[in-house]
Amino acid sequence: MTFARGNVHSGSASAHFVLVPMMAQGHTIPMTDMARLLAQHGAQVSFVTTPVNASRLAGFIADVEAAGLAIRFVELHFPATEFGLPDGCENLDLIQAKGLFLNFMEACAALREPLMAHLREQHQLSPPSCIISDMMHWWTGDIARELGIPRLTFIGFCGFSSLVSYIINRDKVLEQVTDENELITIQGFPTPLELTRHQCPGSLSFPGVEEIRDKIYEEELRCDGEVINSFRELETLYIESFEQMTRRKVWTVGPMCLCHRDSNTVAARGNKASMDEAQCLKLLDSMKPGSVIFVSFGSLAATTPQQLVELGLGLEASKKPFIWVIKAGPKSPEVEEWLADGFEERVKDRRMIIRGWAPQVMILWHQAIGGFMTHCGWNSTIEGIYMATLSRAVFE
Repeated sequence: MTFARGNVHSGSASAHFVLVPMMAQGHTIPMTDMARLLAQHGAQVSFVTTPVNASRLAGFIADVEAAGLAIRFVELHFPATEFGLPDGCENLDLIQAKGLFLNFMEACAALREPLMAHLREQHQLSPPSCIISDMMHWWTGDIARELGIPRLTFIGFCGFSSLVSYIINRDKVLEQVTDENELITIQGFPTPLELTRHQCPGSLSFPGVEEIRDKIYEEELRCDGEVINSFRELETLYIESFEQMTRRKVWTVGPMCLCHRDSNTVAARGNKASMDEAQCLKLLDSMKPGSVIFVSFGSLAATTPQQLVELGLGLEASKKPFIWVIKAGPKSPEVEEWLADGFEERVKDRRMIIRGWAPQVMILWHQAIGGFMTHCGWNSTIEGIYMATLSRAVFE
């Protein structure tokens, strides 16, 4: 069963893009930016989501509706319990055990028939022109071929990593490695590169994951092109090498976060913030330009309690104001105990600790931010690059 809402105008001859993001914050957020960009250029967009993920996108949905953009949000029932997942486990950050990743991917693949049925229902009203889906949604290739339309793969990381991943899958590099500490030479890469197994994309290993990985790679070979949230000036050599090696067109459309022009749309990206955005801006406005350290390690990166405590002590010793996004709470009672045992009191005049989701771009783009400590996920990296250019313009 599907539920659709939005402003797609019937009878229009404009292109109609179907966007299918991976249910993970770092994958979904840039695709919301992509949806906005396409709609702002006159295209119609169907944005595929699930109830839990749609609730996280409430701010974005409201902003789109207020702007009158031609974006329809298609909510598909996510079969979590049918695939051995807890009810409501509809996002990668809700998976409690690594062994459930395969269950999650199989539940995603089960969305094929409901999505196909929805697109067939909409065919007379507004036939889709193209599917852009996350590379992990290999099953959307079947839908595109059945409808006779192109399928573009959205890659949520940079051209450098995309090229490494392609070579590793093509040459089945990891199948030849037995020593975890062995340095692997990536043959055919345009610059010398050696990695250990754990540093390689696709090193995650548990029963059944190889089959999923093979399907993703096979569909990548069959897709009609790649969309990357990067820009050629940043990594020209790797983008061009990727195109030459795969013989496919690559669209570098990033940084897509630049589609936002005011603080309201920036704050609406991703999940609902777990703090008062106005309070955060008030703190930043009170600080000198370039004086605040922003610390955030994304929604999936795992950090041990000991590492968090050491990081907190470092922030305290720096004597600098900071905003720290931290995954503590009930999942890490020892960290909460440490925070309450004098730390928050000692730094209360120069800090904000955010437990949960934070409007990262809104914070990064404020002139008070002078440093960004990150897990180096690609979204954070490219947002940080743009933050650095803004800071340079401010100080020059």
